[in-house]
Amino acid sequence: MARDKRCRSGSAKLLGLLDLIHPETPEDLSAELGRAGRAGRSIELFGNHSKNAMAGPVTAGVVRISTAKLNQVVQYEPKDLTISVRAGMRYADLSQVLAANGQMIPLDGPFDDQATVGGMVAANISGSRRRGYGTARDWVIGMQFATMDGKLVQSGGMVVKNVAGLDMGKLMIGSFGTLAAITTVNFKLAPIPAATITVVLPTDGPRPAFKIAAESMRGALNPVAVDVLNPQLASLMGLESRHTVVLAYAGNTAVVERTIREFSSKESVQTLRGQQEAEFWASVRDITPTHLTSISNGAVARVSVPLKGAEAVMETVSVPCLAHAGSGVLRGWFHTGSAAAAWVASATLAGAKGVVEFSPNSTKSPDALWPAPGGDFEIMKQVKQMFDPNGLLNHGRLYGRI
Repeated sequence: MARDKRCRSGSAKLLGLLDLIHPETPEDLSAELGRAGRAGRSIELFGNHSKNAMAGPVTAGVVRISTAKLNQVVQYEPKDLTISVRAGMRYADLSQVLAANGQMIPLDGPFDDQATVGGMVAANISGSRRRGYGTARDWVIGMQFATMDGKLVQSGGMVVKNVAGLDMGKLMIGSFGTLAAITTVNFKLAPIPAATITVVLPTDGPRPAFKIAAESMRGALNPVAVDVLNPQLASLMGLESRHTVVLAYAGNTAVVERTIREFSSKESVQTLRGQQEAEFWASVRDITPTHLTSISNGAVARVSVPLKGAEAVMETVSVPCLAHAGSGVLRGWFHTGSAAAAWVASATLAGAKGVVEFSPNSTKSPDALWPAPGGDFEIMKQVKQMFDPNGLLNHGRLYGRI
């Protein structure tokens, strides 16, 4: 057990500093949770703390636990396309391990250079490639987690098709550490595509942009990402200040060649490959970190709508906005939490679902962060009661409501 960073001295107690614990094994982590649970001590649980502004401010815990030292590869079977890793391993490091064998876990999103595997899974992070590859639920095949009563629970396994009953590990995905502490995650893997290409196509307005996006998804080629940028975001990214469609294709060289042929006649079209393409998508993933770093009260709002409703929602916002047109998820980057909350509230009244995804601490109201939890919220509260009846783990982290 690594206790070198615990605040044990008298001077630390006088300063009001909190315990910071870095367990080095799943057994250590489960023991710490059990100890805190029996003593009724509240816990703040995190990995590298890269997404501490996400999902609402957590109530300060008496005990702070980081999984960052749980960072080993447990089992890797390249031929079986499976891997098991500890939750504290950085996603960037995991990607390097897999790339050596031409494999990947196609999750992407903000902070993926620093985020831990457990943090990305617990936050259910996804980005532009969600359209082609899905979310964490599509790639996690097993999990081990530690509960508040000090037990380790195994769910799923190392088999891609597992039908052994209720997979309790799925409950941890998107729970933001409010139910239990993820210790190990098992993934299925995908081969890295032999070739990729990205098409950047400026248009004369939102209607033609979303029309092109819809046509691309009905076409013979199957884009893994279909994004629409509004003029404010396009300008921010160094593109023309116009509604811009961005399409990513992956496969073999034939896919790339056909993509070039199909879009060669389009006016102002730009095709990205190699390093230029990689840098573009890195800049997309970095929009949120850059925004939150450069604007002290900055906030990010996420709204989900049926695909046909994305155009109308984008037109209601005047700040940089990106629509994942293949999944119906839109994000807006605001200068204040109140402005982000107002957009979410307006979209919710119109029938959409939304949250203030990243917010300053000044935006604390659950009604502002997550105005309409939905009909399954009562079930969520019952699950929380089952795992953490005293509400000790990451209290407030789930948009102030759990």
